[in-house]
Amino acid sequence: MTKSFSELANLIWAVADLLRGDYKQSDYGKVILPFTLLRRLECVLEPSKDAVLAEYEKRKATGVVLDPILKRKSGLPFYNVSAFALEKVLADSKNIRANLIAYVSEFSEDARDVFERFKFTERIAELDDKDLLFQVTQSFANVDLHPSAVPNDLMGLVFEELIRKFSELSNETAGEHFTPREVVRLIVHCLFSGDDEALSKPGVVRSMYDPTAGTGGILSVGEATAKGINSSAIIRLFGQELNDESYAICKADMLIKGQDPANIKRGNTLSADGHAGTKFDYGAANPPFGVDWKKVKDFVDDEHTRRGYAGRFGPGLPRVSDGSLLFLMHLIDKMRPAEEGGGRVGIVLNGSPLFTGDAGSGESEIRRWILEQDLLEAIIALPNDLFFNTGIATYIWVLSNHKSKERKNKVQLIDATRMYAKMKKSLGNKRVYITDEQIDEITQVYSAFEEGSTFDNEFKETSKKGTQEEEPARLVSKIFDTKFFGYRKVTVDRPLAEGKTGKFKKGEKPYDKDLRDTENIPLTEDINTYMKREVLPHVPDAWVNVDVKDEKDGQPGKVGYEINFNRYFYVYKAPRKPEVIAAEIRVMEERFVELMKGVLV
Repeated sequence: MTKSFSELANLIWAVADLLRGDYKQSDYGKVILPFTLLRRLECVLEPSKDAVLAEYEKRKATGVVLDPILKRKSGLPFYNVSAFALEKVLADSKNIRANLIAYVSEFSEDARDVFERFKFTERIAELDDKDLLFQVTQSFANVDLHPSAVPNDLMGLVFEELIRKFSELSNETAGEHFTPREVVRLIVHCLFSGDDEALSKPGVVRSMYDPTAGTGGILSVGEATAKGINSSAIIRLFGQELNDESYAICKADMLIKGQDPANIKRGNTLSADGHAGTKFDYGAANPPFGVDWKKVKDFVDDEHTRRGYAGRFGPGLPRVSDGSLLFLMHLIDKMRPAEEGGGRVGIVLNGSPLFTGDAGSGESEIRRWILEQDLLEAIIALPNDLFFNTGIATYIWVLSNHKSKERKNKVQLIDATRMYAKMKKSLGNKRVYITDEQIDEITQVYSAFEEGSTFDNEFKETSKKGTQEEEPARLVSKIFDTKFFGYRKVTVDRPLAEGKTGKFKKGEKPYDKDLRDTENIPLTEDINTYMKREVLPHVPDAWVNVDVKDEKDGQPGKVGYEINFNRYFYVYKAPRKPEVIAAEIRVMEERFVELMKGVLV
């Protein structure tokens, strides 16, 4: 009989009662997650257990490579050659610690790797020392996790729910390893809405990749969301993660869902690409905000210099203090080529990659390359206070190397900063969430690719002072040509002031170094037209120094690109009426007088 989601989650979560007092809440997951995985793998392998053991005994002394043979026998990408199961481990209570360790050590490599990364041997020793090992093992042995009772989809949801709970209990790491579900759903809906075949074709196969996989939240929710859009779609998941514990959880999640655990690699994506040469249909990521890349600087610098555009970092390198744009370039490199159907990317970034860096800087050159290659489809501004470890402004970038005809050389900007509902209880910095209805509305605005505004779903916000102010759940879409975001930073010179002299190169027009200035001229405007309108009426003797040129196009001035999101969506708010301000001041004065009475008495 199939259990319900809540029944199963509660059964497993009940183990927390055994751990209370001996473990901190934030450490419950270190025990419960690997035991959940162990019990699930045991149940999944049960039908083929005898056949695998028999094959192993028959061939173990022959010297042949057993791994592919035993995988075929199990019918799965993993197996176990131990005669133990949790019930047998419990039967010998005096040796439970040694037997449990022996049992886990006999899993095939990918499964064993997960338990090693969980430091499961240490967990077993801790539980034994606290006299909890028998009780915890017994609790899991009694939970039926056989596929007949718990299908893969349900098991995946339960495991994801456990990961979410443990992430929320550990607020200091939640933001590092867990992306809010609604953000992932919004990314995946946007990725799929630009892929008509994925929406409609029965049995369509797609690959999804996350280079900063964390605990696998983006991959898991991505797969579930994709199947919700097209139930017959086959989504193959790939990822890489640096943190040992997060890697273990992610790989465990893949095992539980029936995905190939070998597709999850460990290591630093920037310096040791675990999927080198592989391309994907979808890339999705929430890389760490504002984290430096000093540790991998030598490797990244070398790839940039040696391989150029044949590598991942050809367009340029951002400042060492923030590696977000390195992950964006990495994801672009992982897109399936356009001639093979193309690839799409959704990535969460903070505001810095939009505008940091002057013309000619690494950041500006990266933006320039992305826009001139016509890869950027849309940027969606998200509400503040949406993430667990930061309240700053965040944005989803949606990119494609096979844009639809109407999107060619266009970029859509969507202001969804008001599209949220307030949480009843904050989780770290997370105070709001995006509802399913709002996800649908944002996706529809993205899919429609039209300019416009919605001012529905009004809400009341109570300020600290107790006043109430109504504001609309604003959703605004604007469309710009890619060149709109570009400018030329030209050098403007003026003649030497009277009596001044200077040394100049042969043929160079003498200029006053103290009067030298620059102007940022939009790429969409002629330089001379701009100078006549904006500069010459004020300084008629000024001229553009044509010797200062852009290295790539040879034209005067350095080309720069920035996306000043707030400027394009600025909403004027009229000042309050003087009589309202005066009334507030009178109330404050009366309060002050009352307070002073108490002091003077």
